Amino acid sequence: MPKEKTHPNDRVRARPTPAAPSAIAGAALGAVVPAPISAGPAAGMRRLSSLASLGVLRDMLKSDATAREQARRHAEREQRAAQAAATEFRCEIGDITPLKPSGRAPLHRVQPPPVPLQTQRDEQAVLDEALSDEFDPEALLDVDESLSYCRPGVATDVVRKLRSGTWVVQAQIDLHGLRRDEAREALADFLRASIKRGLRCVRVIHGKGLGSIGKEPVLKGKVRSWLAQKAEVIAFCQARAHDGGAGAVLVLLQPEPRG
Repeated sequence: MPKEKTHPNDRVRARPTPAAPSAIAGAALGAVVPAPISAGPAAGMRRLSSLASLGVLRDMLKSDATAREQARRHAEREQRAAQAAATEFRCEIGDITPLKPSGRAPLHRVQPPPVPLQTQRDEQAVLDEALSDEFDPEALLDVDESLSYCRPGVATDVVRKLRSGTWVVQAQIDLHGLRRDEAREALADFLRASIKRGLRCVRVIHGKGLGSIGKEPVLKGKVRSWLAQKAEVIAFCQARAHDGGAGAVLVLLQPEPRG
């Protein structure tokens, strides 16, 4: 059969070159050709930073694992110690035999109310310190113009020293304008506070009674009566003119014992 001749003007078609087997396999498997590694200082620094981060992460994981291991060992030691203590306790007490029920019902006794001892003491102290209006101090007062008083057993010159100002007046109370009950309570409180403070000489102003009915000094006699009933009062006398005269009284107190 005669061969066909090509015309000179016809272009010669190039036959495709068969691909290599490795290239065909790479294309079929979707192989990715790695990009060329960039060169230069910047790329080197990035690689060093990545390696440092990996090193830090490795150290953190190692430290965490070490801590967990230590915690586990500590828990095991604690558990072994608790078990040993429980075993030792059981060995010490031995076998336990429960008590047999007695068949008795528990009695719930009603407790008596508490006795208010402190309240009773306080009330008794108030009664002891109460000042009576019926007490007559005339038998105890020296018959002189100052109407002085001296507790039995105390030297008589104490009143003279008190009147002459041997002891300085350290505090005073003014009972002007108070009713009899109010004055009695105020005087008792004042004396109690003065004794607590360790005062020796105080002045009690009762007034001359110029504003009273009949110009009679109501509190003057009452104050002397109340003072004579107080065991803490050593002596008292009418004040000197510049200390109040007939409207006041100077009182010498027995200080509270310290201890």
